[in-house]
Amino acid sequence: MAGRTDVKISVIVPVYNVEKELPRCIESLLTQTYSNFELLLINDGSSDGSPEIMERYAEKDPRIKYQVLEHNEGISGNTNECLKMATGEYIALLDHDDILHPAVLFEYAKVINEKNADYIYCDEITFEGDSIDHMIVLHFKPDFAIDNLRGNNYICHFSAFSRHLLDETGVFRSQYDGSQDHDMILRLTGKAKLVYHVPKALYYWRSHKASVA
Repeated sequence: MAGRTDVKISVIVPVYNVEKELPRCIESLLTQTYSNFELLLINDGSSDGSPEIMERYAEKDPRIKYQVLEHNEGISGNTNECLKMATGEYIALLDHDDILHPAVLFEYAKVINEKNADYIYCDEITFEGDSIDHMIVLHFKPDFAIDNLRGNNYICHFSAFSRHLLDETGVFRSQYDGSQDHDMILRLTGKAKLVYHVPKALYYWRSHKASVA
C-alpha cells in the first residue's frame, strides 16, 4: 500500500541471564534482508554478562537500543518496559535465546504492504543445542482459527502486530506469567482486522530444560 513500503518494525527482546545465546539472537537481526527495524533489549536483573553484550552491540549499530532495569520485573513487566521504547509502526516479539531466519522481516513487511495485515505469524522449528540443524520439532501451523487458538497457543512465534492494535488491546498482564503470550495473542487477534499466517518456517525456537519449548 502507498505510504507503507518501508514500514518500521520494532523487535522487542526481554533479556535475562543468557550471555551464551544472546549474541547469536542479536546477529539474526543484524543479518536480516529487510533493514528498517529497531532492536529493543531490556535486561531484567541478569547476574551474568548479558548487560555488557547488549551495550557492545548498541555501540555498533544505532538500530539497537537497550535498558538495564534495577529490579526483576518478571516476563510481563520486562516486556512492557520494552514496549515503552518501541517507535515502530509494527511490533514483533522475540525470545532472547532464539534465532530468526534472515528473510522473516522482509516477508512480514511484504504482507503488511500487500495484505494490510495487522497481526502476522509464521511456522517455526524447535531445535536443541547450539545448532539449528539439531531440529526436534517442525511446527507447520494452520491459518488463523479462533476456536483452535482458544484451546492451544499454536500461533506463538514469531508474532508481529500493529501499534494501533496494541494501543487498543493494552499491555501484557503479569497475573498470566508463564502463559502471558497466549493471553496477549487472544486479546490482540480478537481485535485484529486481518490475522495472516506466513506458511514458511522462519523462526527457530531453542529448547532447553528451563524452556517452555
